[in-house]
Amino acid sequence: MRAGFGSGIAPTRDSLLYAQQFGATDIIPSTDSLPSYDGTWALQDLVKLRLKVEEYGMNLSAIENVPIPFYDHIMLNGPRRDEQIEKMVITIRNMARAGIPIFGYHWMPSMVWRTPEIAIRGGAMATAFDYEAARRMPWTHDREYTEDEMWENLEYWIRVITPVAEEAGIRLGIHPCDPPVESLGGIPQLFRSYDNYRRYLAIVDSPHNAIEFCQGTISEMADSAGDNIYGFIREMVERDRILYVHFRNVSRPNPESFHEEFINTGHVDMYRAMRTYHEAGYKGFFIDDHVPHTHGDTSWGHRGRAFANGYIQAMIEAVSK
Repeated sequence: MRAGFGSGIAPTRDSLLYAQQFGATDIIPSTDSLPSYDGTWALQDLVKLRLKVEEYGMNLSAIENVPIPFYDHIMLNGPRRDEQIEKMVITIRNMARAGIPIFGYHWMPSMVWRTPEIAIRGGAMATAFDYEAARRMPWTHDREYTEDEMWENLEYWIRVITPVAEEAGIRLGIHPCDPPVESLGGIPQLFRSYDNYRRYLAIVDSPHNAIEFCQGTISEMADSAGDNIYGFIREMVERDRILYVHFRNVSRPNPESFHEEFINTGHVDMYRAMRTYHEAGYKGFFIDDHVPHTHGDTSWGHRGRAFANGYIQAMIEAVSK
């Protein structure tokens, strides 16, 4: 198990030197620097990005946060769906040829939702969510979509793209809906429960169809069998469906009302979680994610992320040494 940096780290000299000095082995860089060629990422740009990371002795282990305009018609069955699928196939094959092994994406055409921040320990500011306030927001798209059609759109995509990933030798993983509530802005949030993740994985049962495992969000989810986050971690590791982990914590296992926390002060027992990954045989990496904003920190959160990354490295050593 390894520790890296993600959450939009810029692929610049200063940022990569920072990550190198703090002991990261894996990088998931911001995609803002990748030019878009009519809805695709070009092979040469992906290779340059990988080589830039490798100059600092680290691996470009995944790319996540694909731009919404690359695949919004795929998610919502818009008139350009098949055109976007063709372009996404090009991008995924280019990533594989560039030596980038994992592609992380999500199924949230309305993106991540939060309500106003709150103060936590020592006055640090953390993002929060209140479902009652969010329900009053208008639709984010042209109409309200149904659960059935969102599943139909997802299944169409998974059946097309998984064989492409298998042939290219790249693994694809979907981030949970954040927050994992029933609906936001008229869009059903499919990835809101353990059972829904199991349903997704059953569409095409392949190690190339997997999970971008955001532990904070997944720890808010419900399970019909009464399972908890630790049981789901073990299940998914043993099935080899966790590609990498956003190792973060939240205040409570309630998606309708919560706030983000420091990595060591939320409701999840992070030592127990890390021990579960290790005992189940997980071989991947962990990254920081959504750290609280502390006094004197940068907008990206260099101090908060250093704290989170150091904690991750200590937890890995604690369970594996």
